[in-house]
Amino acid sequence: MISTWWMRPLLLLLASAGCAGVPAAADECRVERVTDGDTFYCRDGRKVRLIGIDAPELAQGELGARAHEALSRLLPAGELVRLEPDANPRGRYGRTLAHVWLGNRLVNEAMVQGGWALLYTVPPNVKYVRRLERAQQKARAGGAGLWAEQGFACAPADFRRGRCVSSR
Repeated sequence: MISTWWMRPLLLLLASAGCAGVPAAADECRVERVTDGDTFYCRDGRKVRLIGIDAPELAQGELGARAHEALSRLLPAGELVRLEPDANPRGRYGRTLAHVWLGNRLVNEAMVQGGWALLYTVPPNVKYVRRLERAQQKARAGGAGLWAEQGFACAPADFRRGRCVSSR
């Protein structure tokens, strides 16, 4: 029998670098409720904001409601998800910032791919930015979700800053 004791440190290093196929330092959370298209609560009370995306605000009327509905379908109450932090695990409003995994599906990417959210990069949290860029390009080109009806004519960030008003 070959001894593999010397491989353990290497495997731990690879896992911590995210090379083992499972997000590094992932934390589990059971979904309590979805509040909008990019935020939800865990049953333990944590408020989680999905990293790298921005969904229409509920105040944007139908657009916000549809983004909320899309995330609610992906993350129904009681669903167990993994939260993968990035460089900065907390936002300025005290929320947990995370890449959210449901099985081997990145929920952040699914929201962009479905046309329910836009890429929204806030450095230093850029781990999956290329992946999200590709998802947005495909969604836009294919007219997915809100792209089909010019739902991003007023980006959520612009809406929050009062630069546009919802026409819905």
